Amino acid sequence: MPDYKKTPEAVARLTAEQRRVTQESGTERPFYNEFWDSKEAGLYVDVVSGEPLFTSMDKFDSGCGWPSFTKPLEDEHVVELRDMSHGMIRTEVRSKHGDSHLGHVFPDGPRETGGLRYCINSASLRFIPLSRLDEEGYGQYRNLFEVAKK
Repeated sequence: MPDYKKTPEAVARLTAEQRRVTQESGTERPFYNEFWDSKEAGLYVDVVSGEPLFTSMDKFDSGCGWPSFTKPLEDEHVVELRDMSHGMIRTEVRSKHGDSHLGHVFPDGPRETGGLRYCINSASLRFIPLSRLDEEGYGQYRNLFEVAKK
């Protein structure tokens, strides 16, 4: 089992925008971020710790301008916290091991997949294309994509 964790070196490698979003609970601009309209098959991992968070198979176009997912890849890698900032009550989503701010989860996702919309900042994510899963150390997730093709 890989050891996913936040290290000073990983935080030092972040861009200014990644640092603002993940470490200061910021939000990037809608429609002006890397993955909002990406359709490529693969895995989305925490930009700080590398822990696997979401797959392209659970990504959908919600029209909000940020990457949206119906569920996390592994529930134990995602922490949900009550967020009462900005005069509203929301559920913040953070990575467990990286403690990165990822975004928020809302109850307005597709009903047929459980009704949730994980609205995630691209700056919190690193994308691993399906073709590079083995090379990047995420080969154990390849079978999920093969099962989905059937």
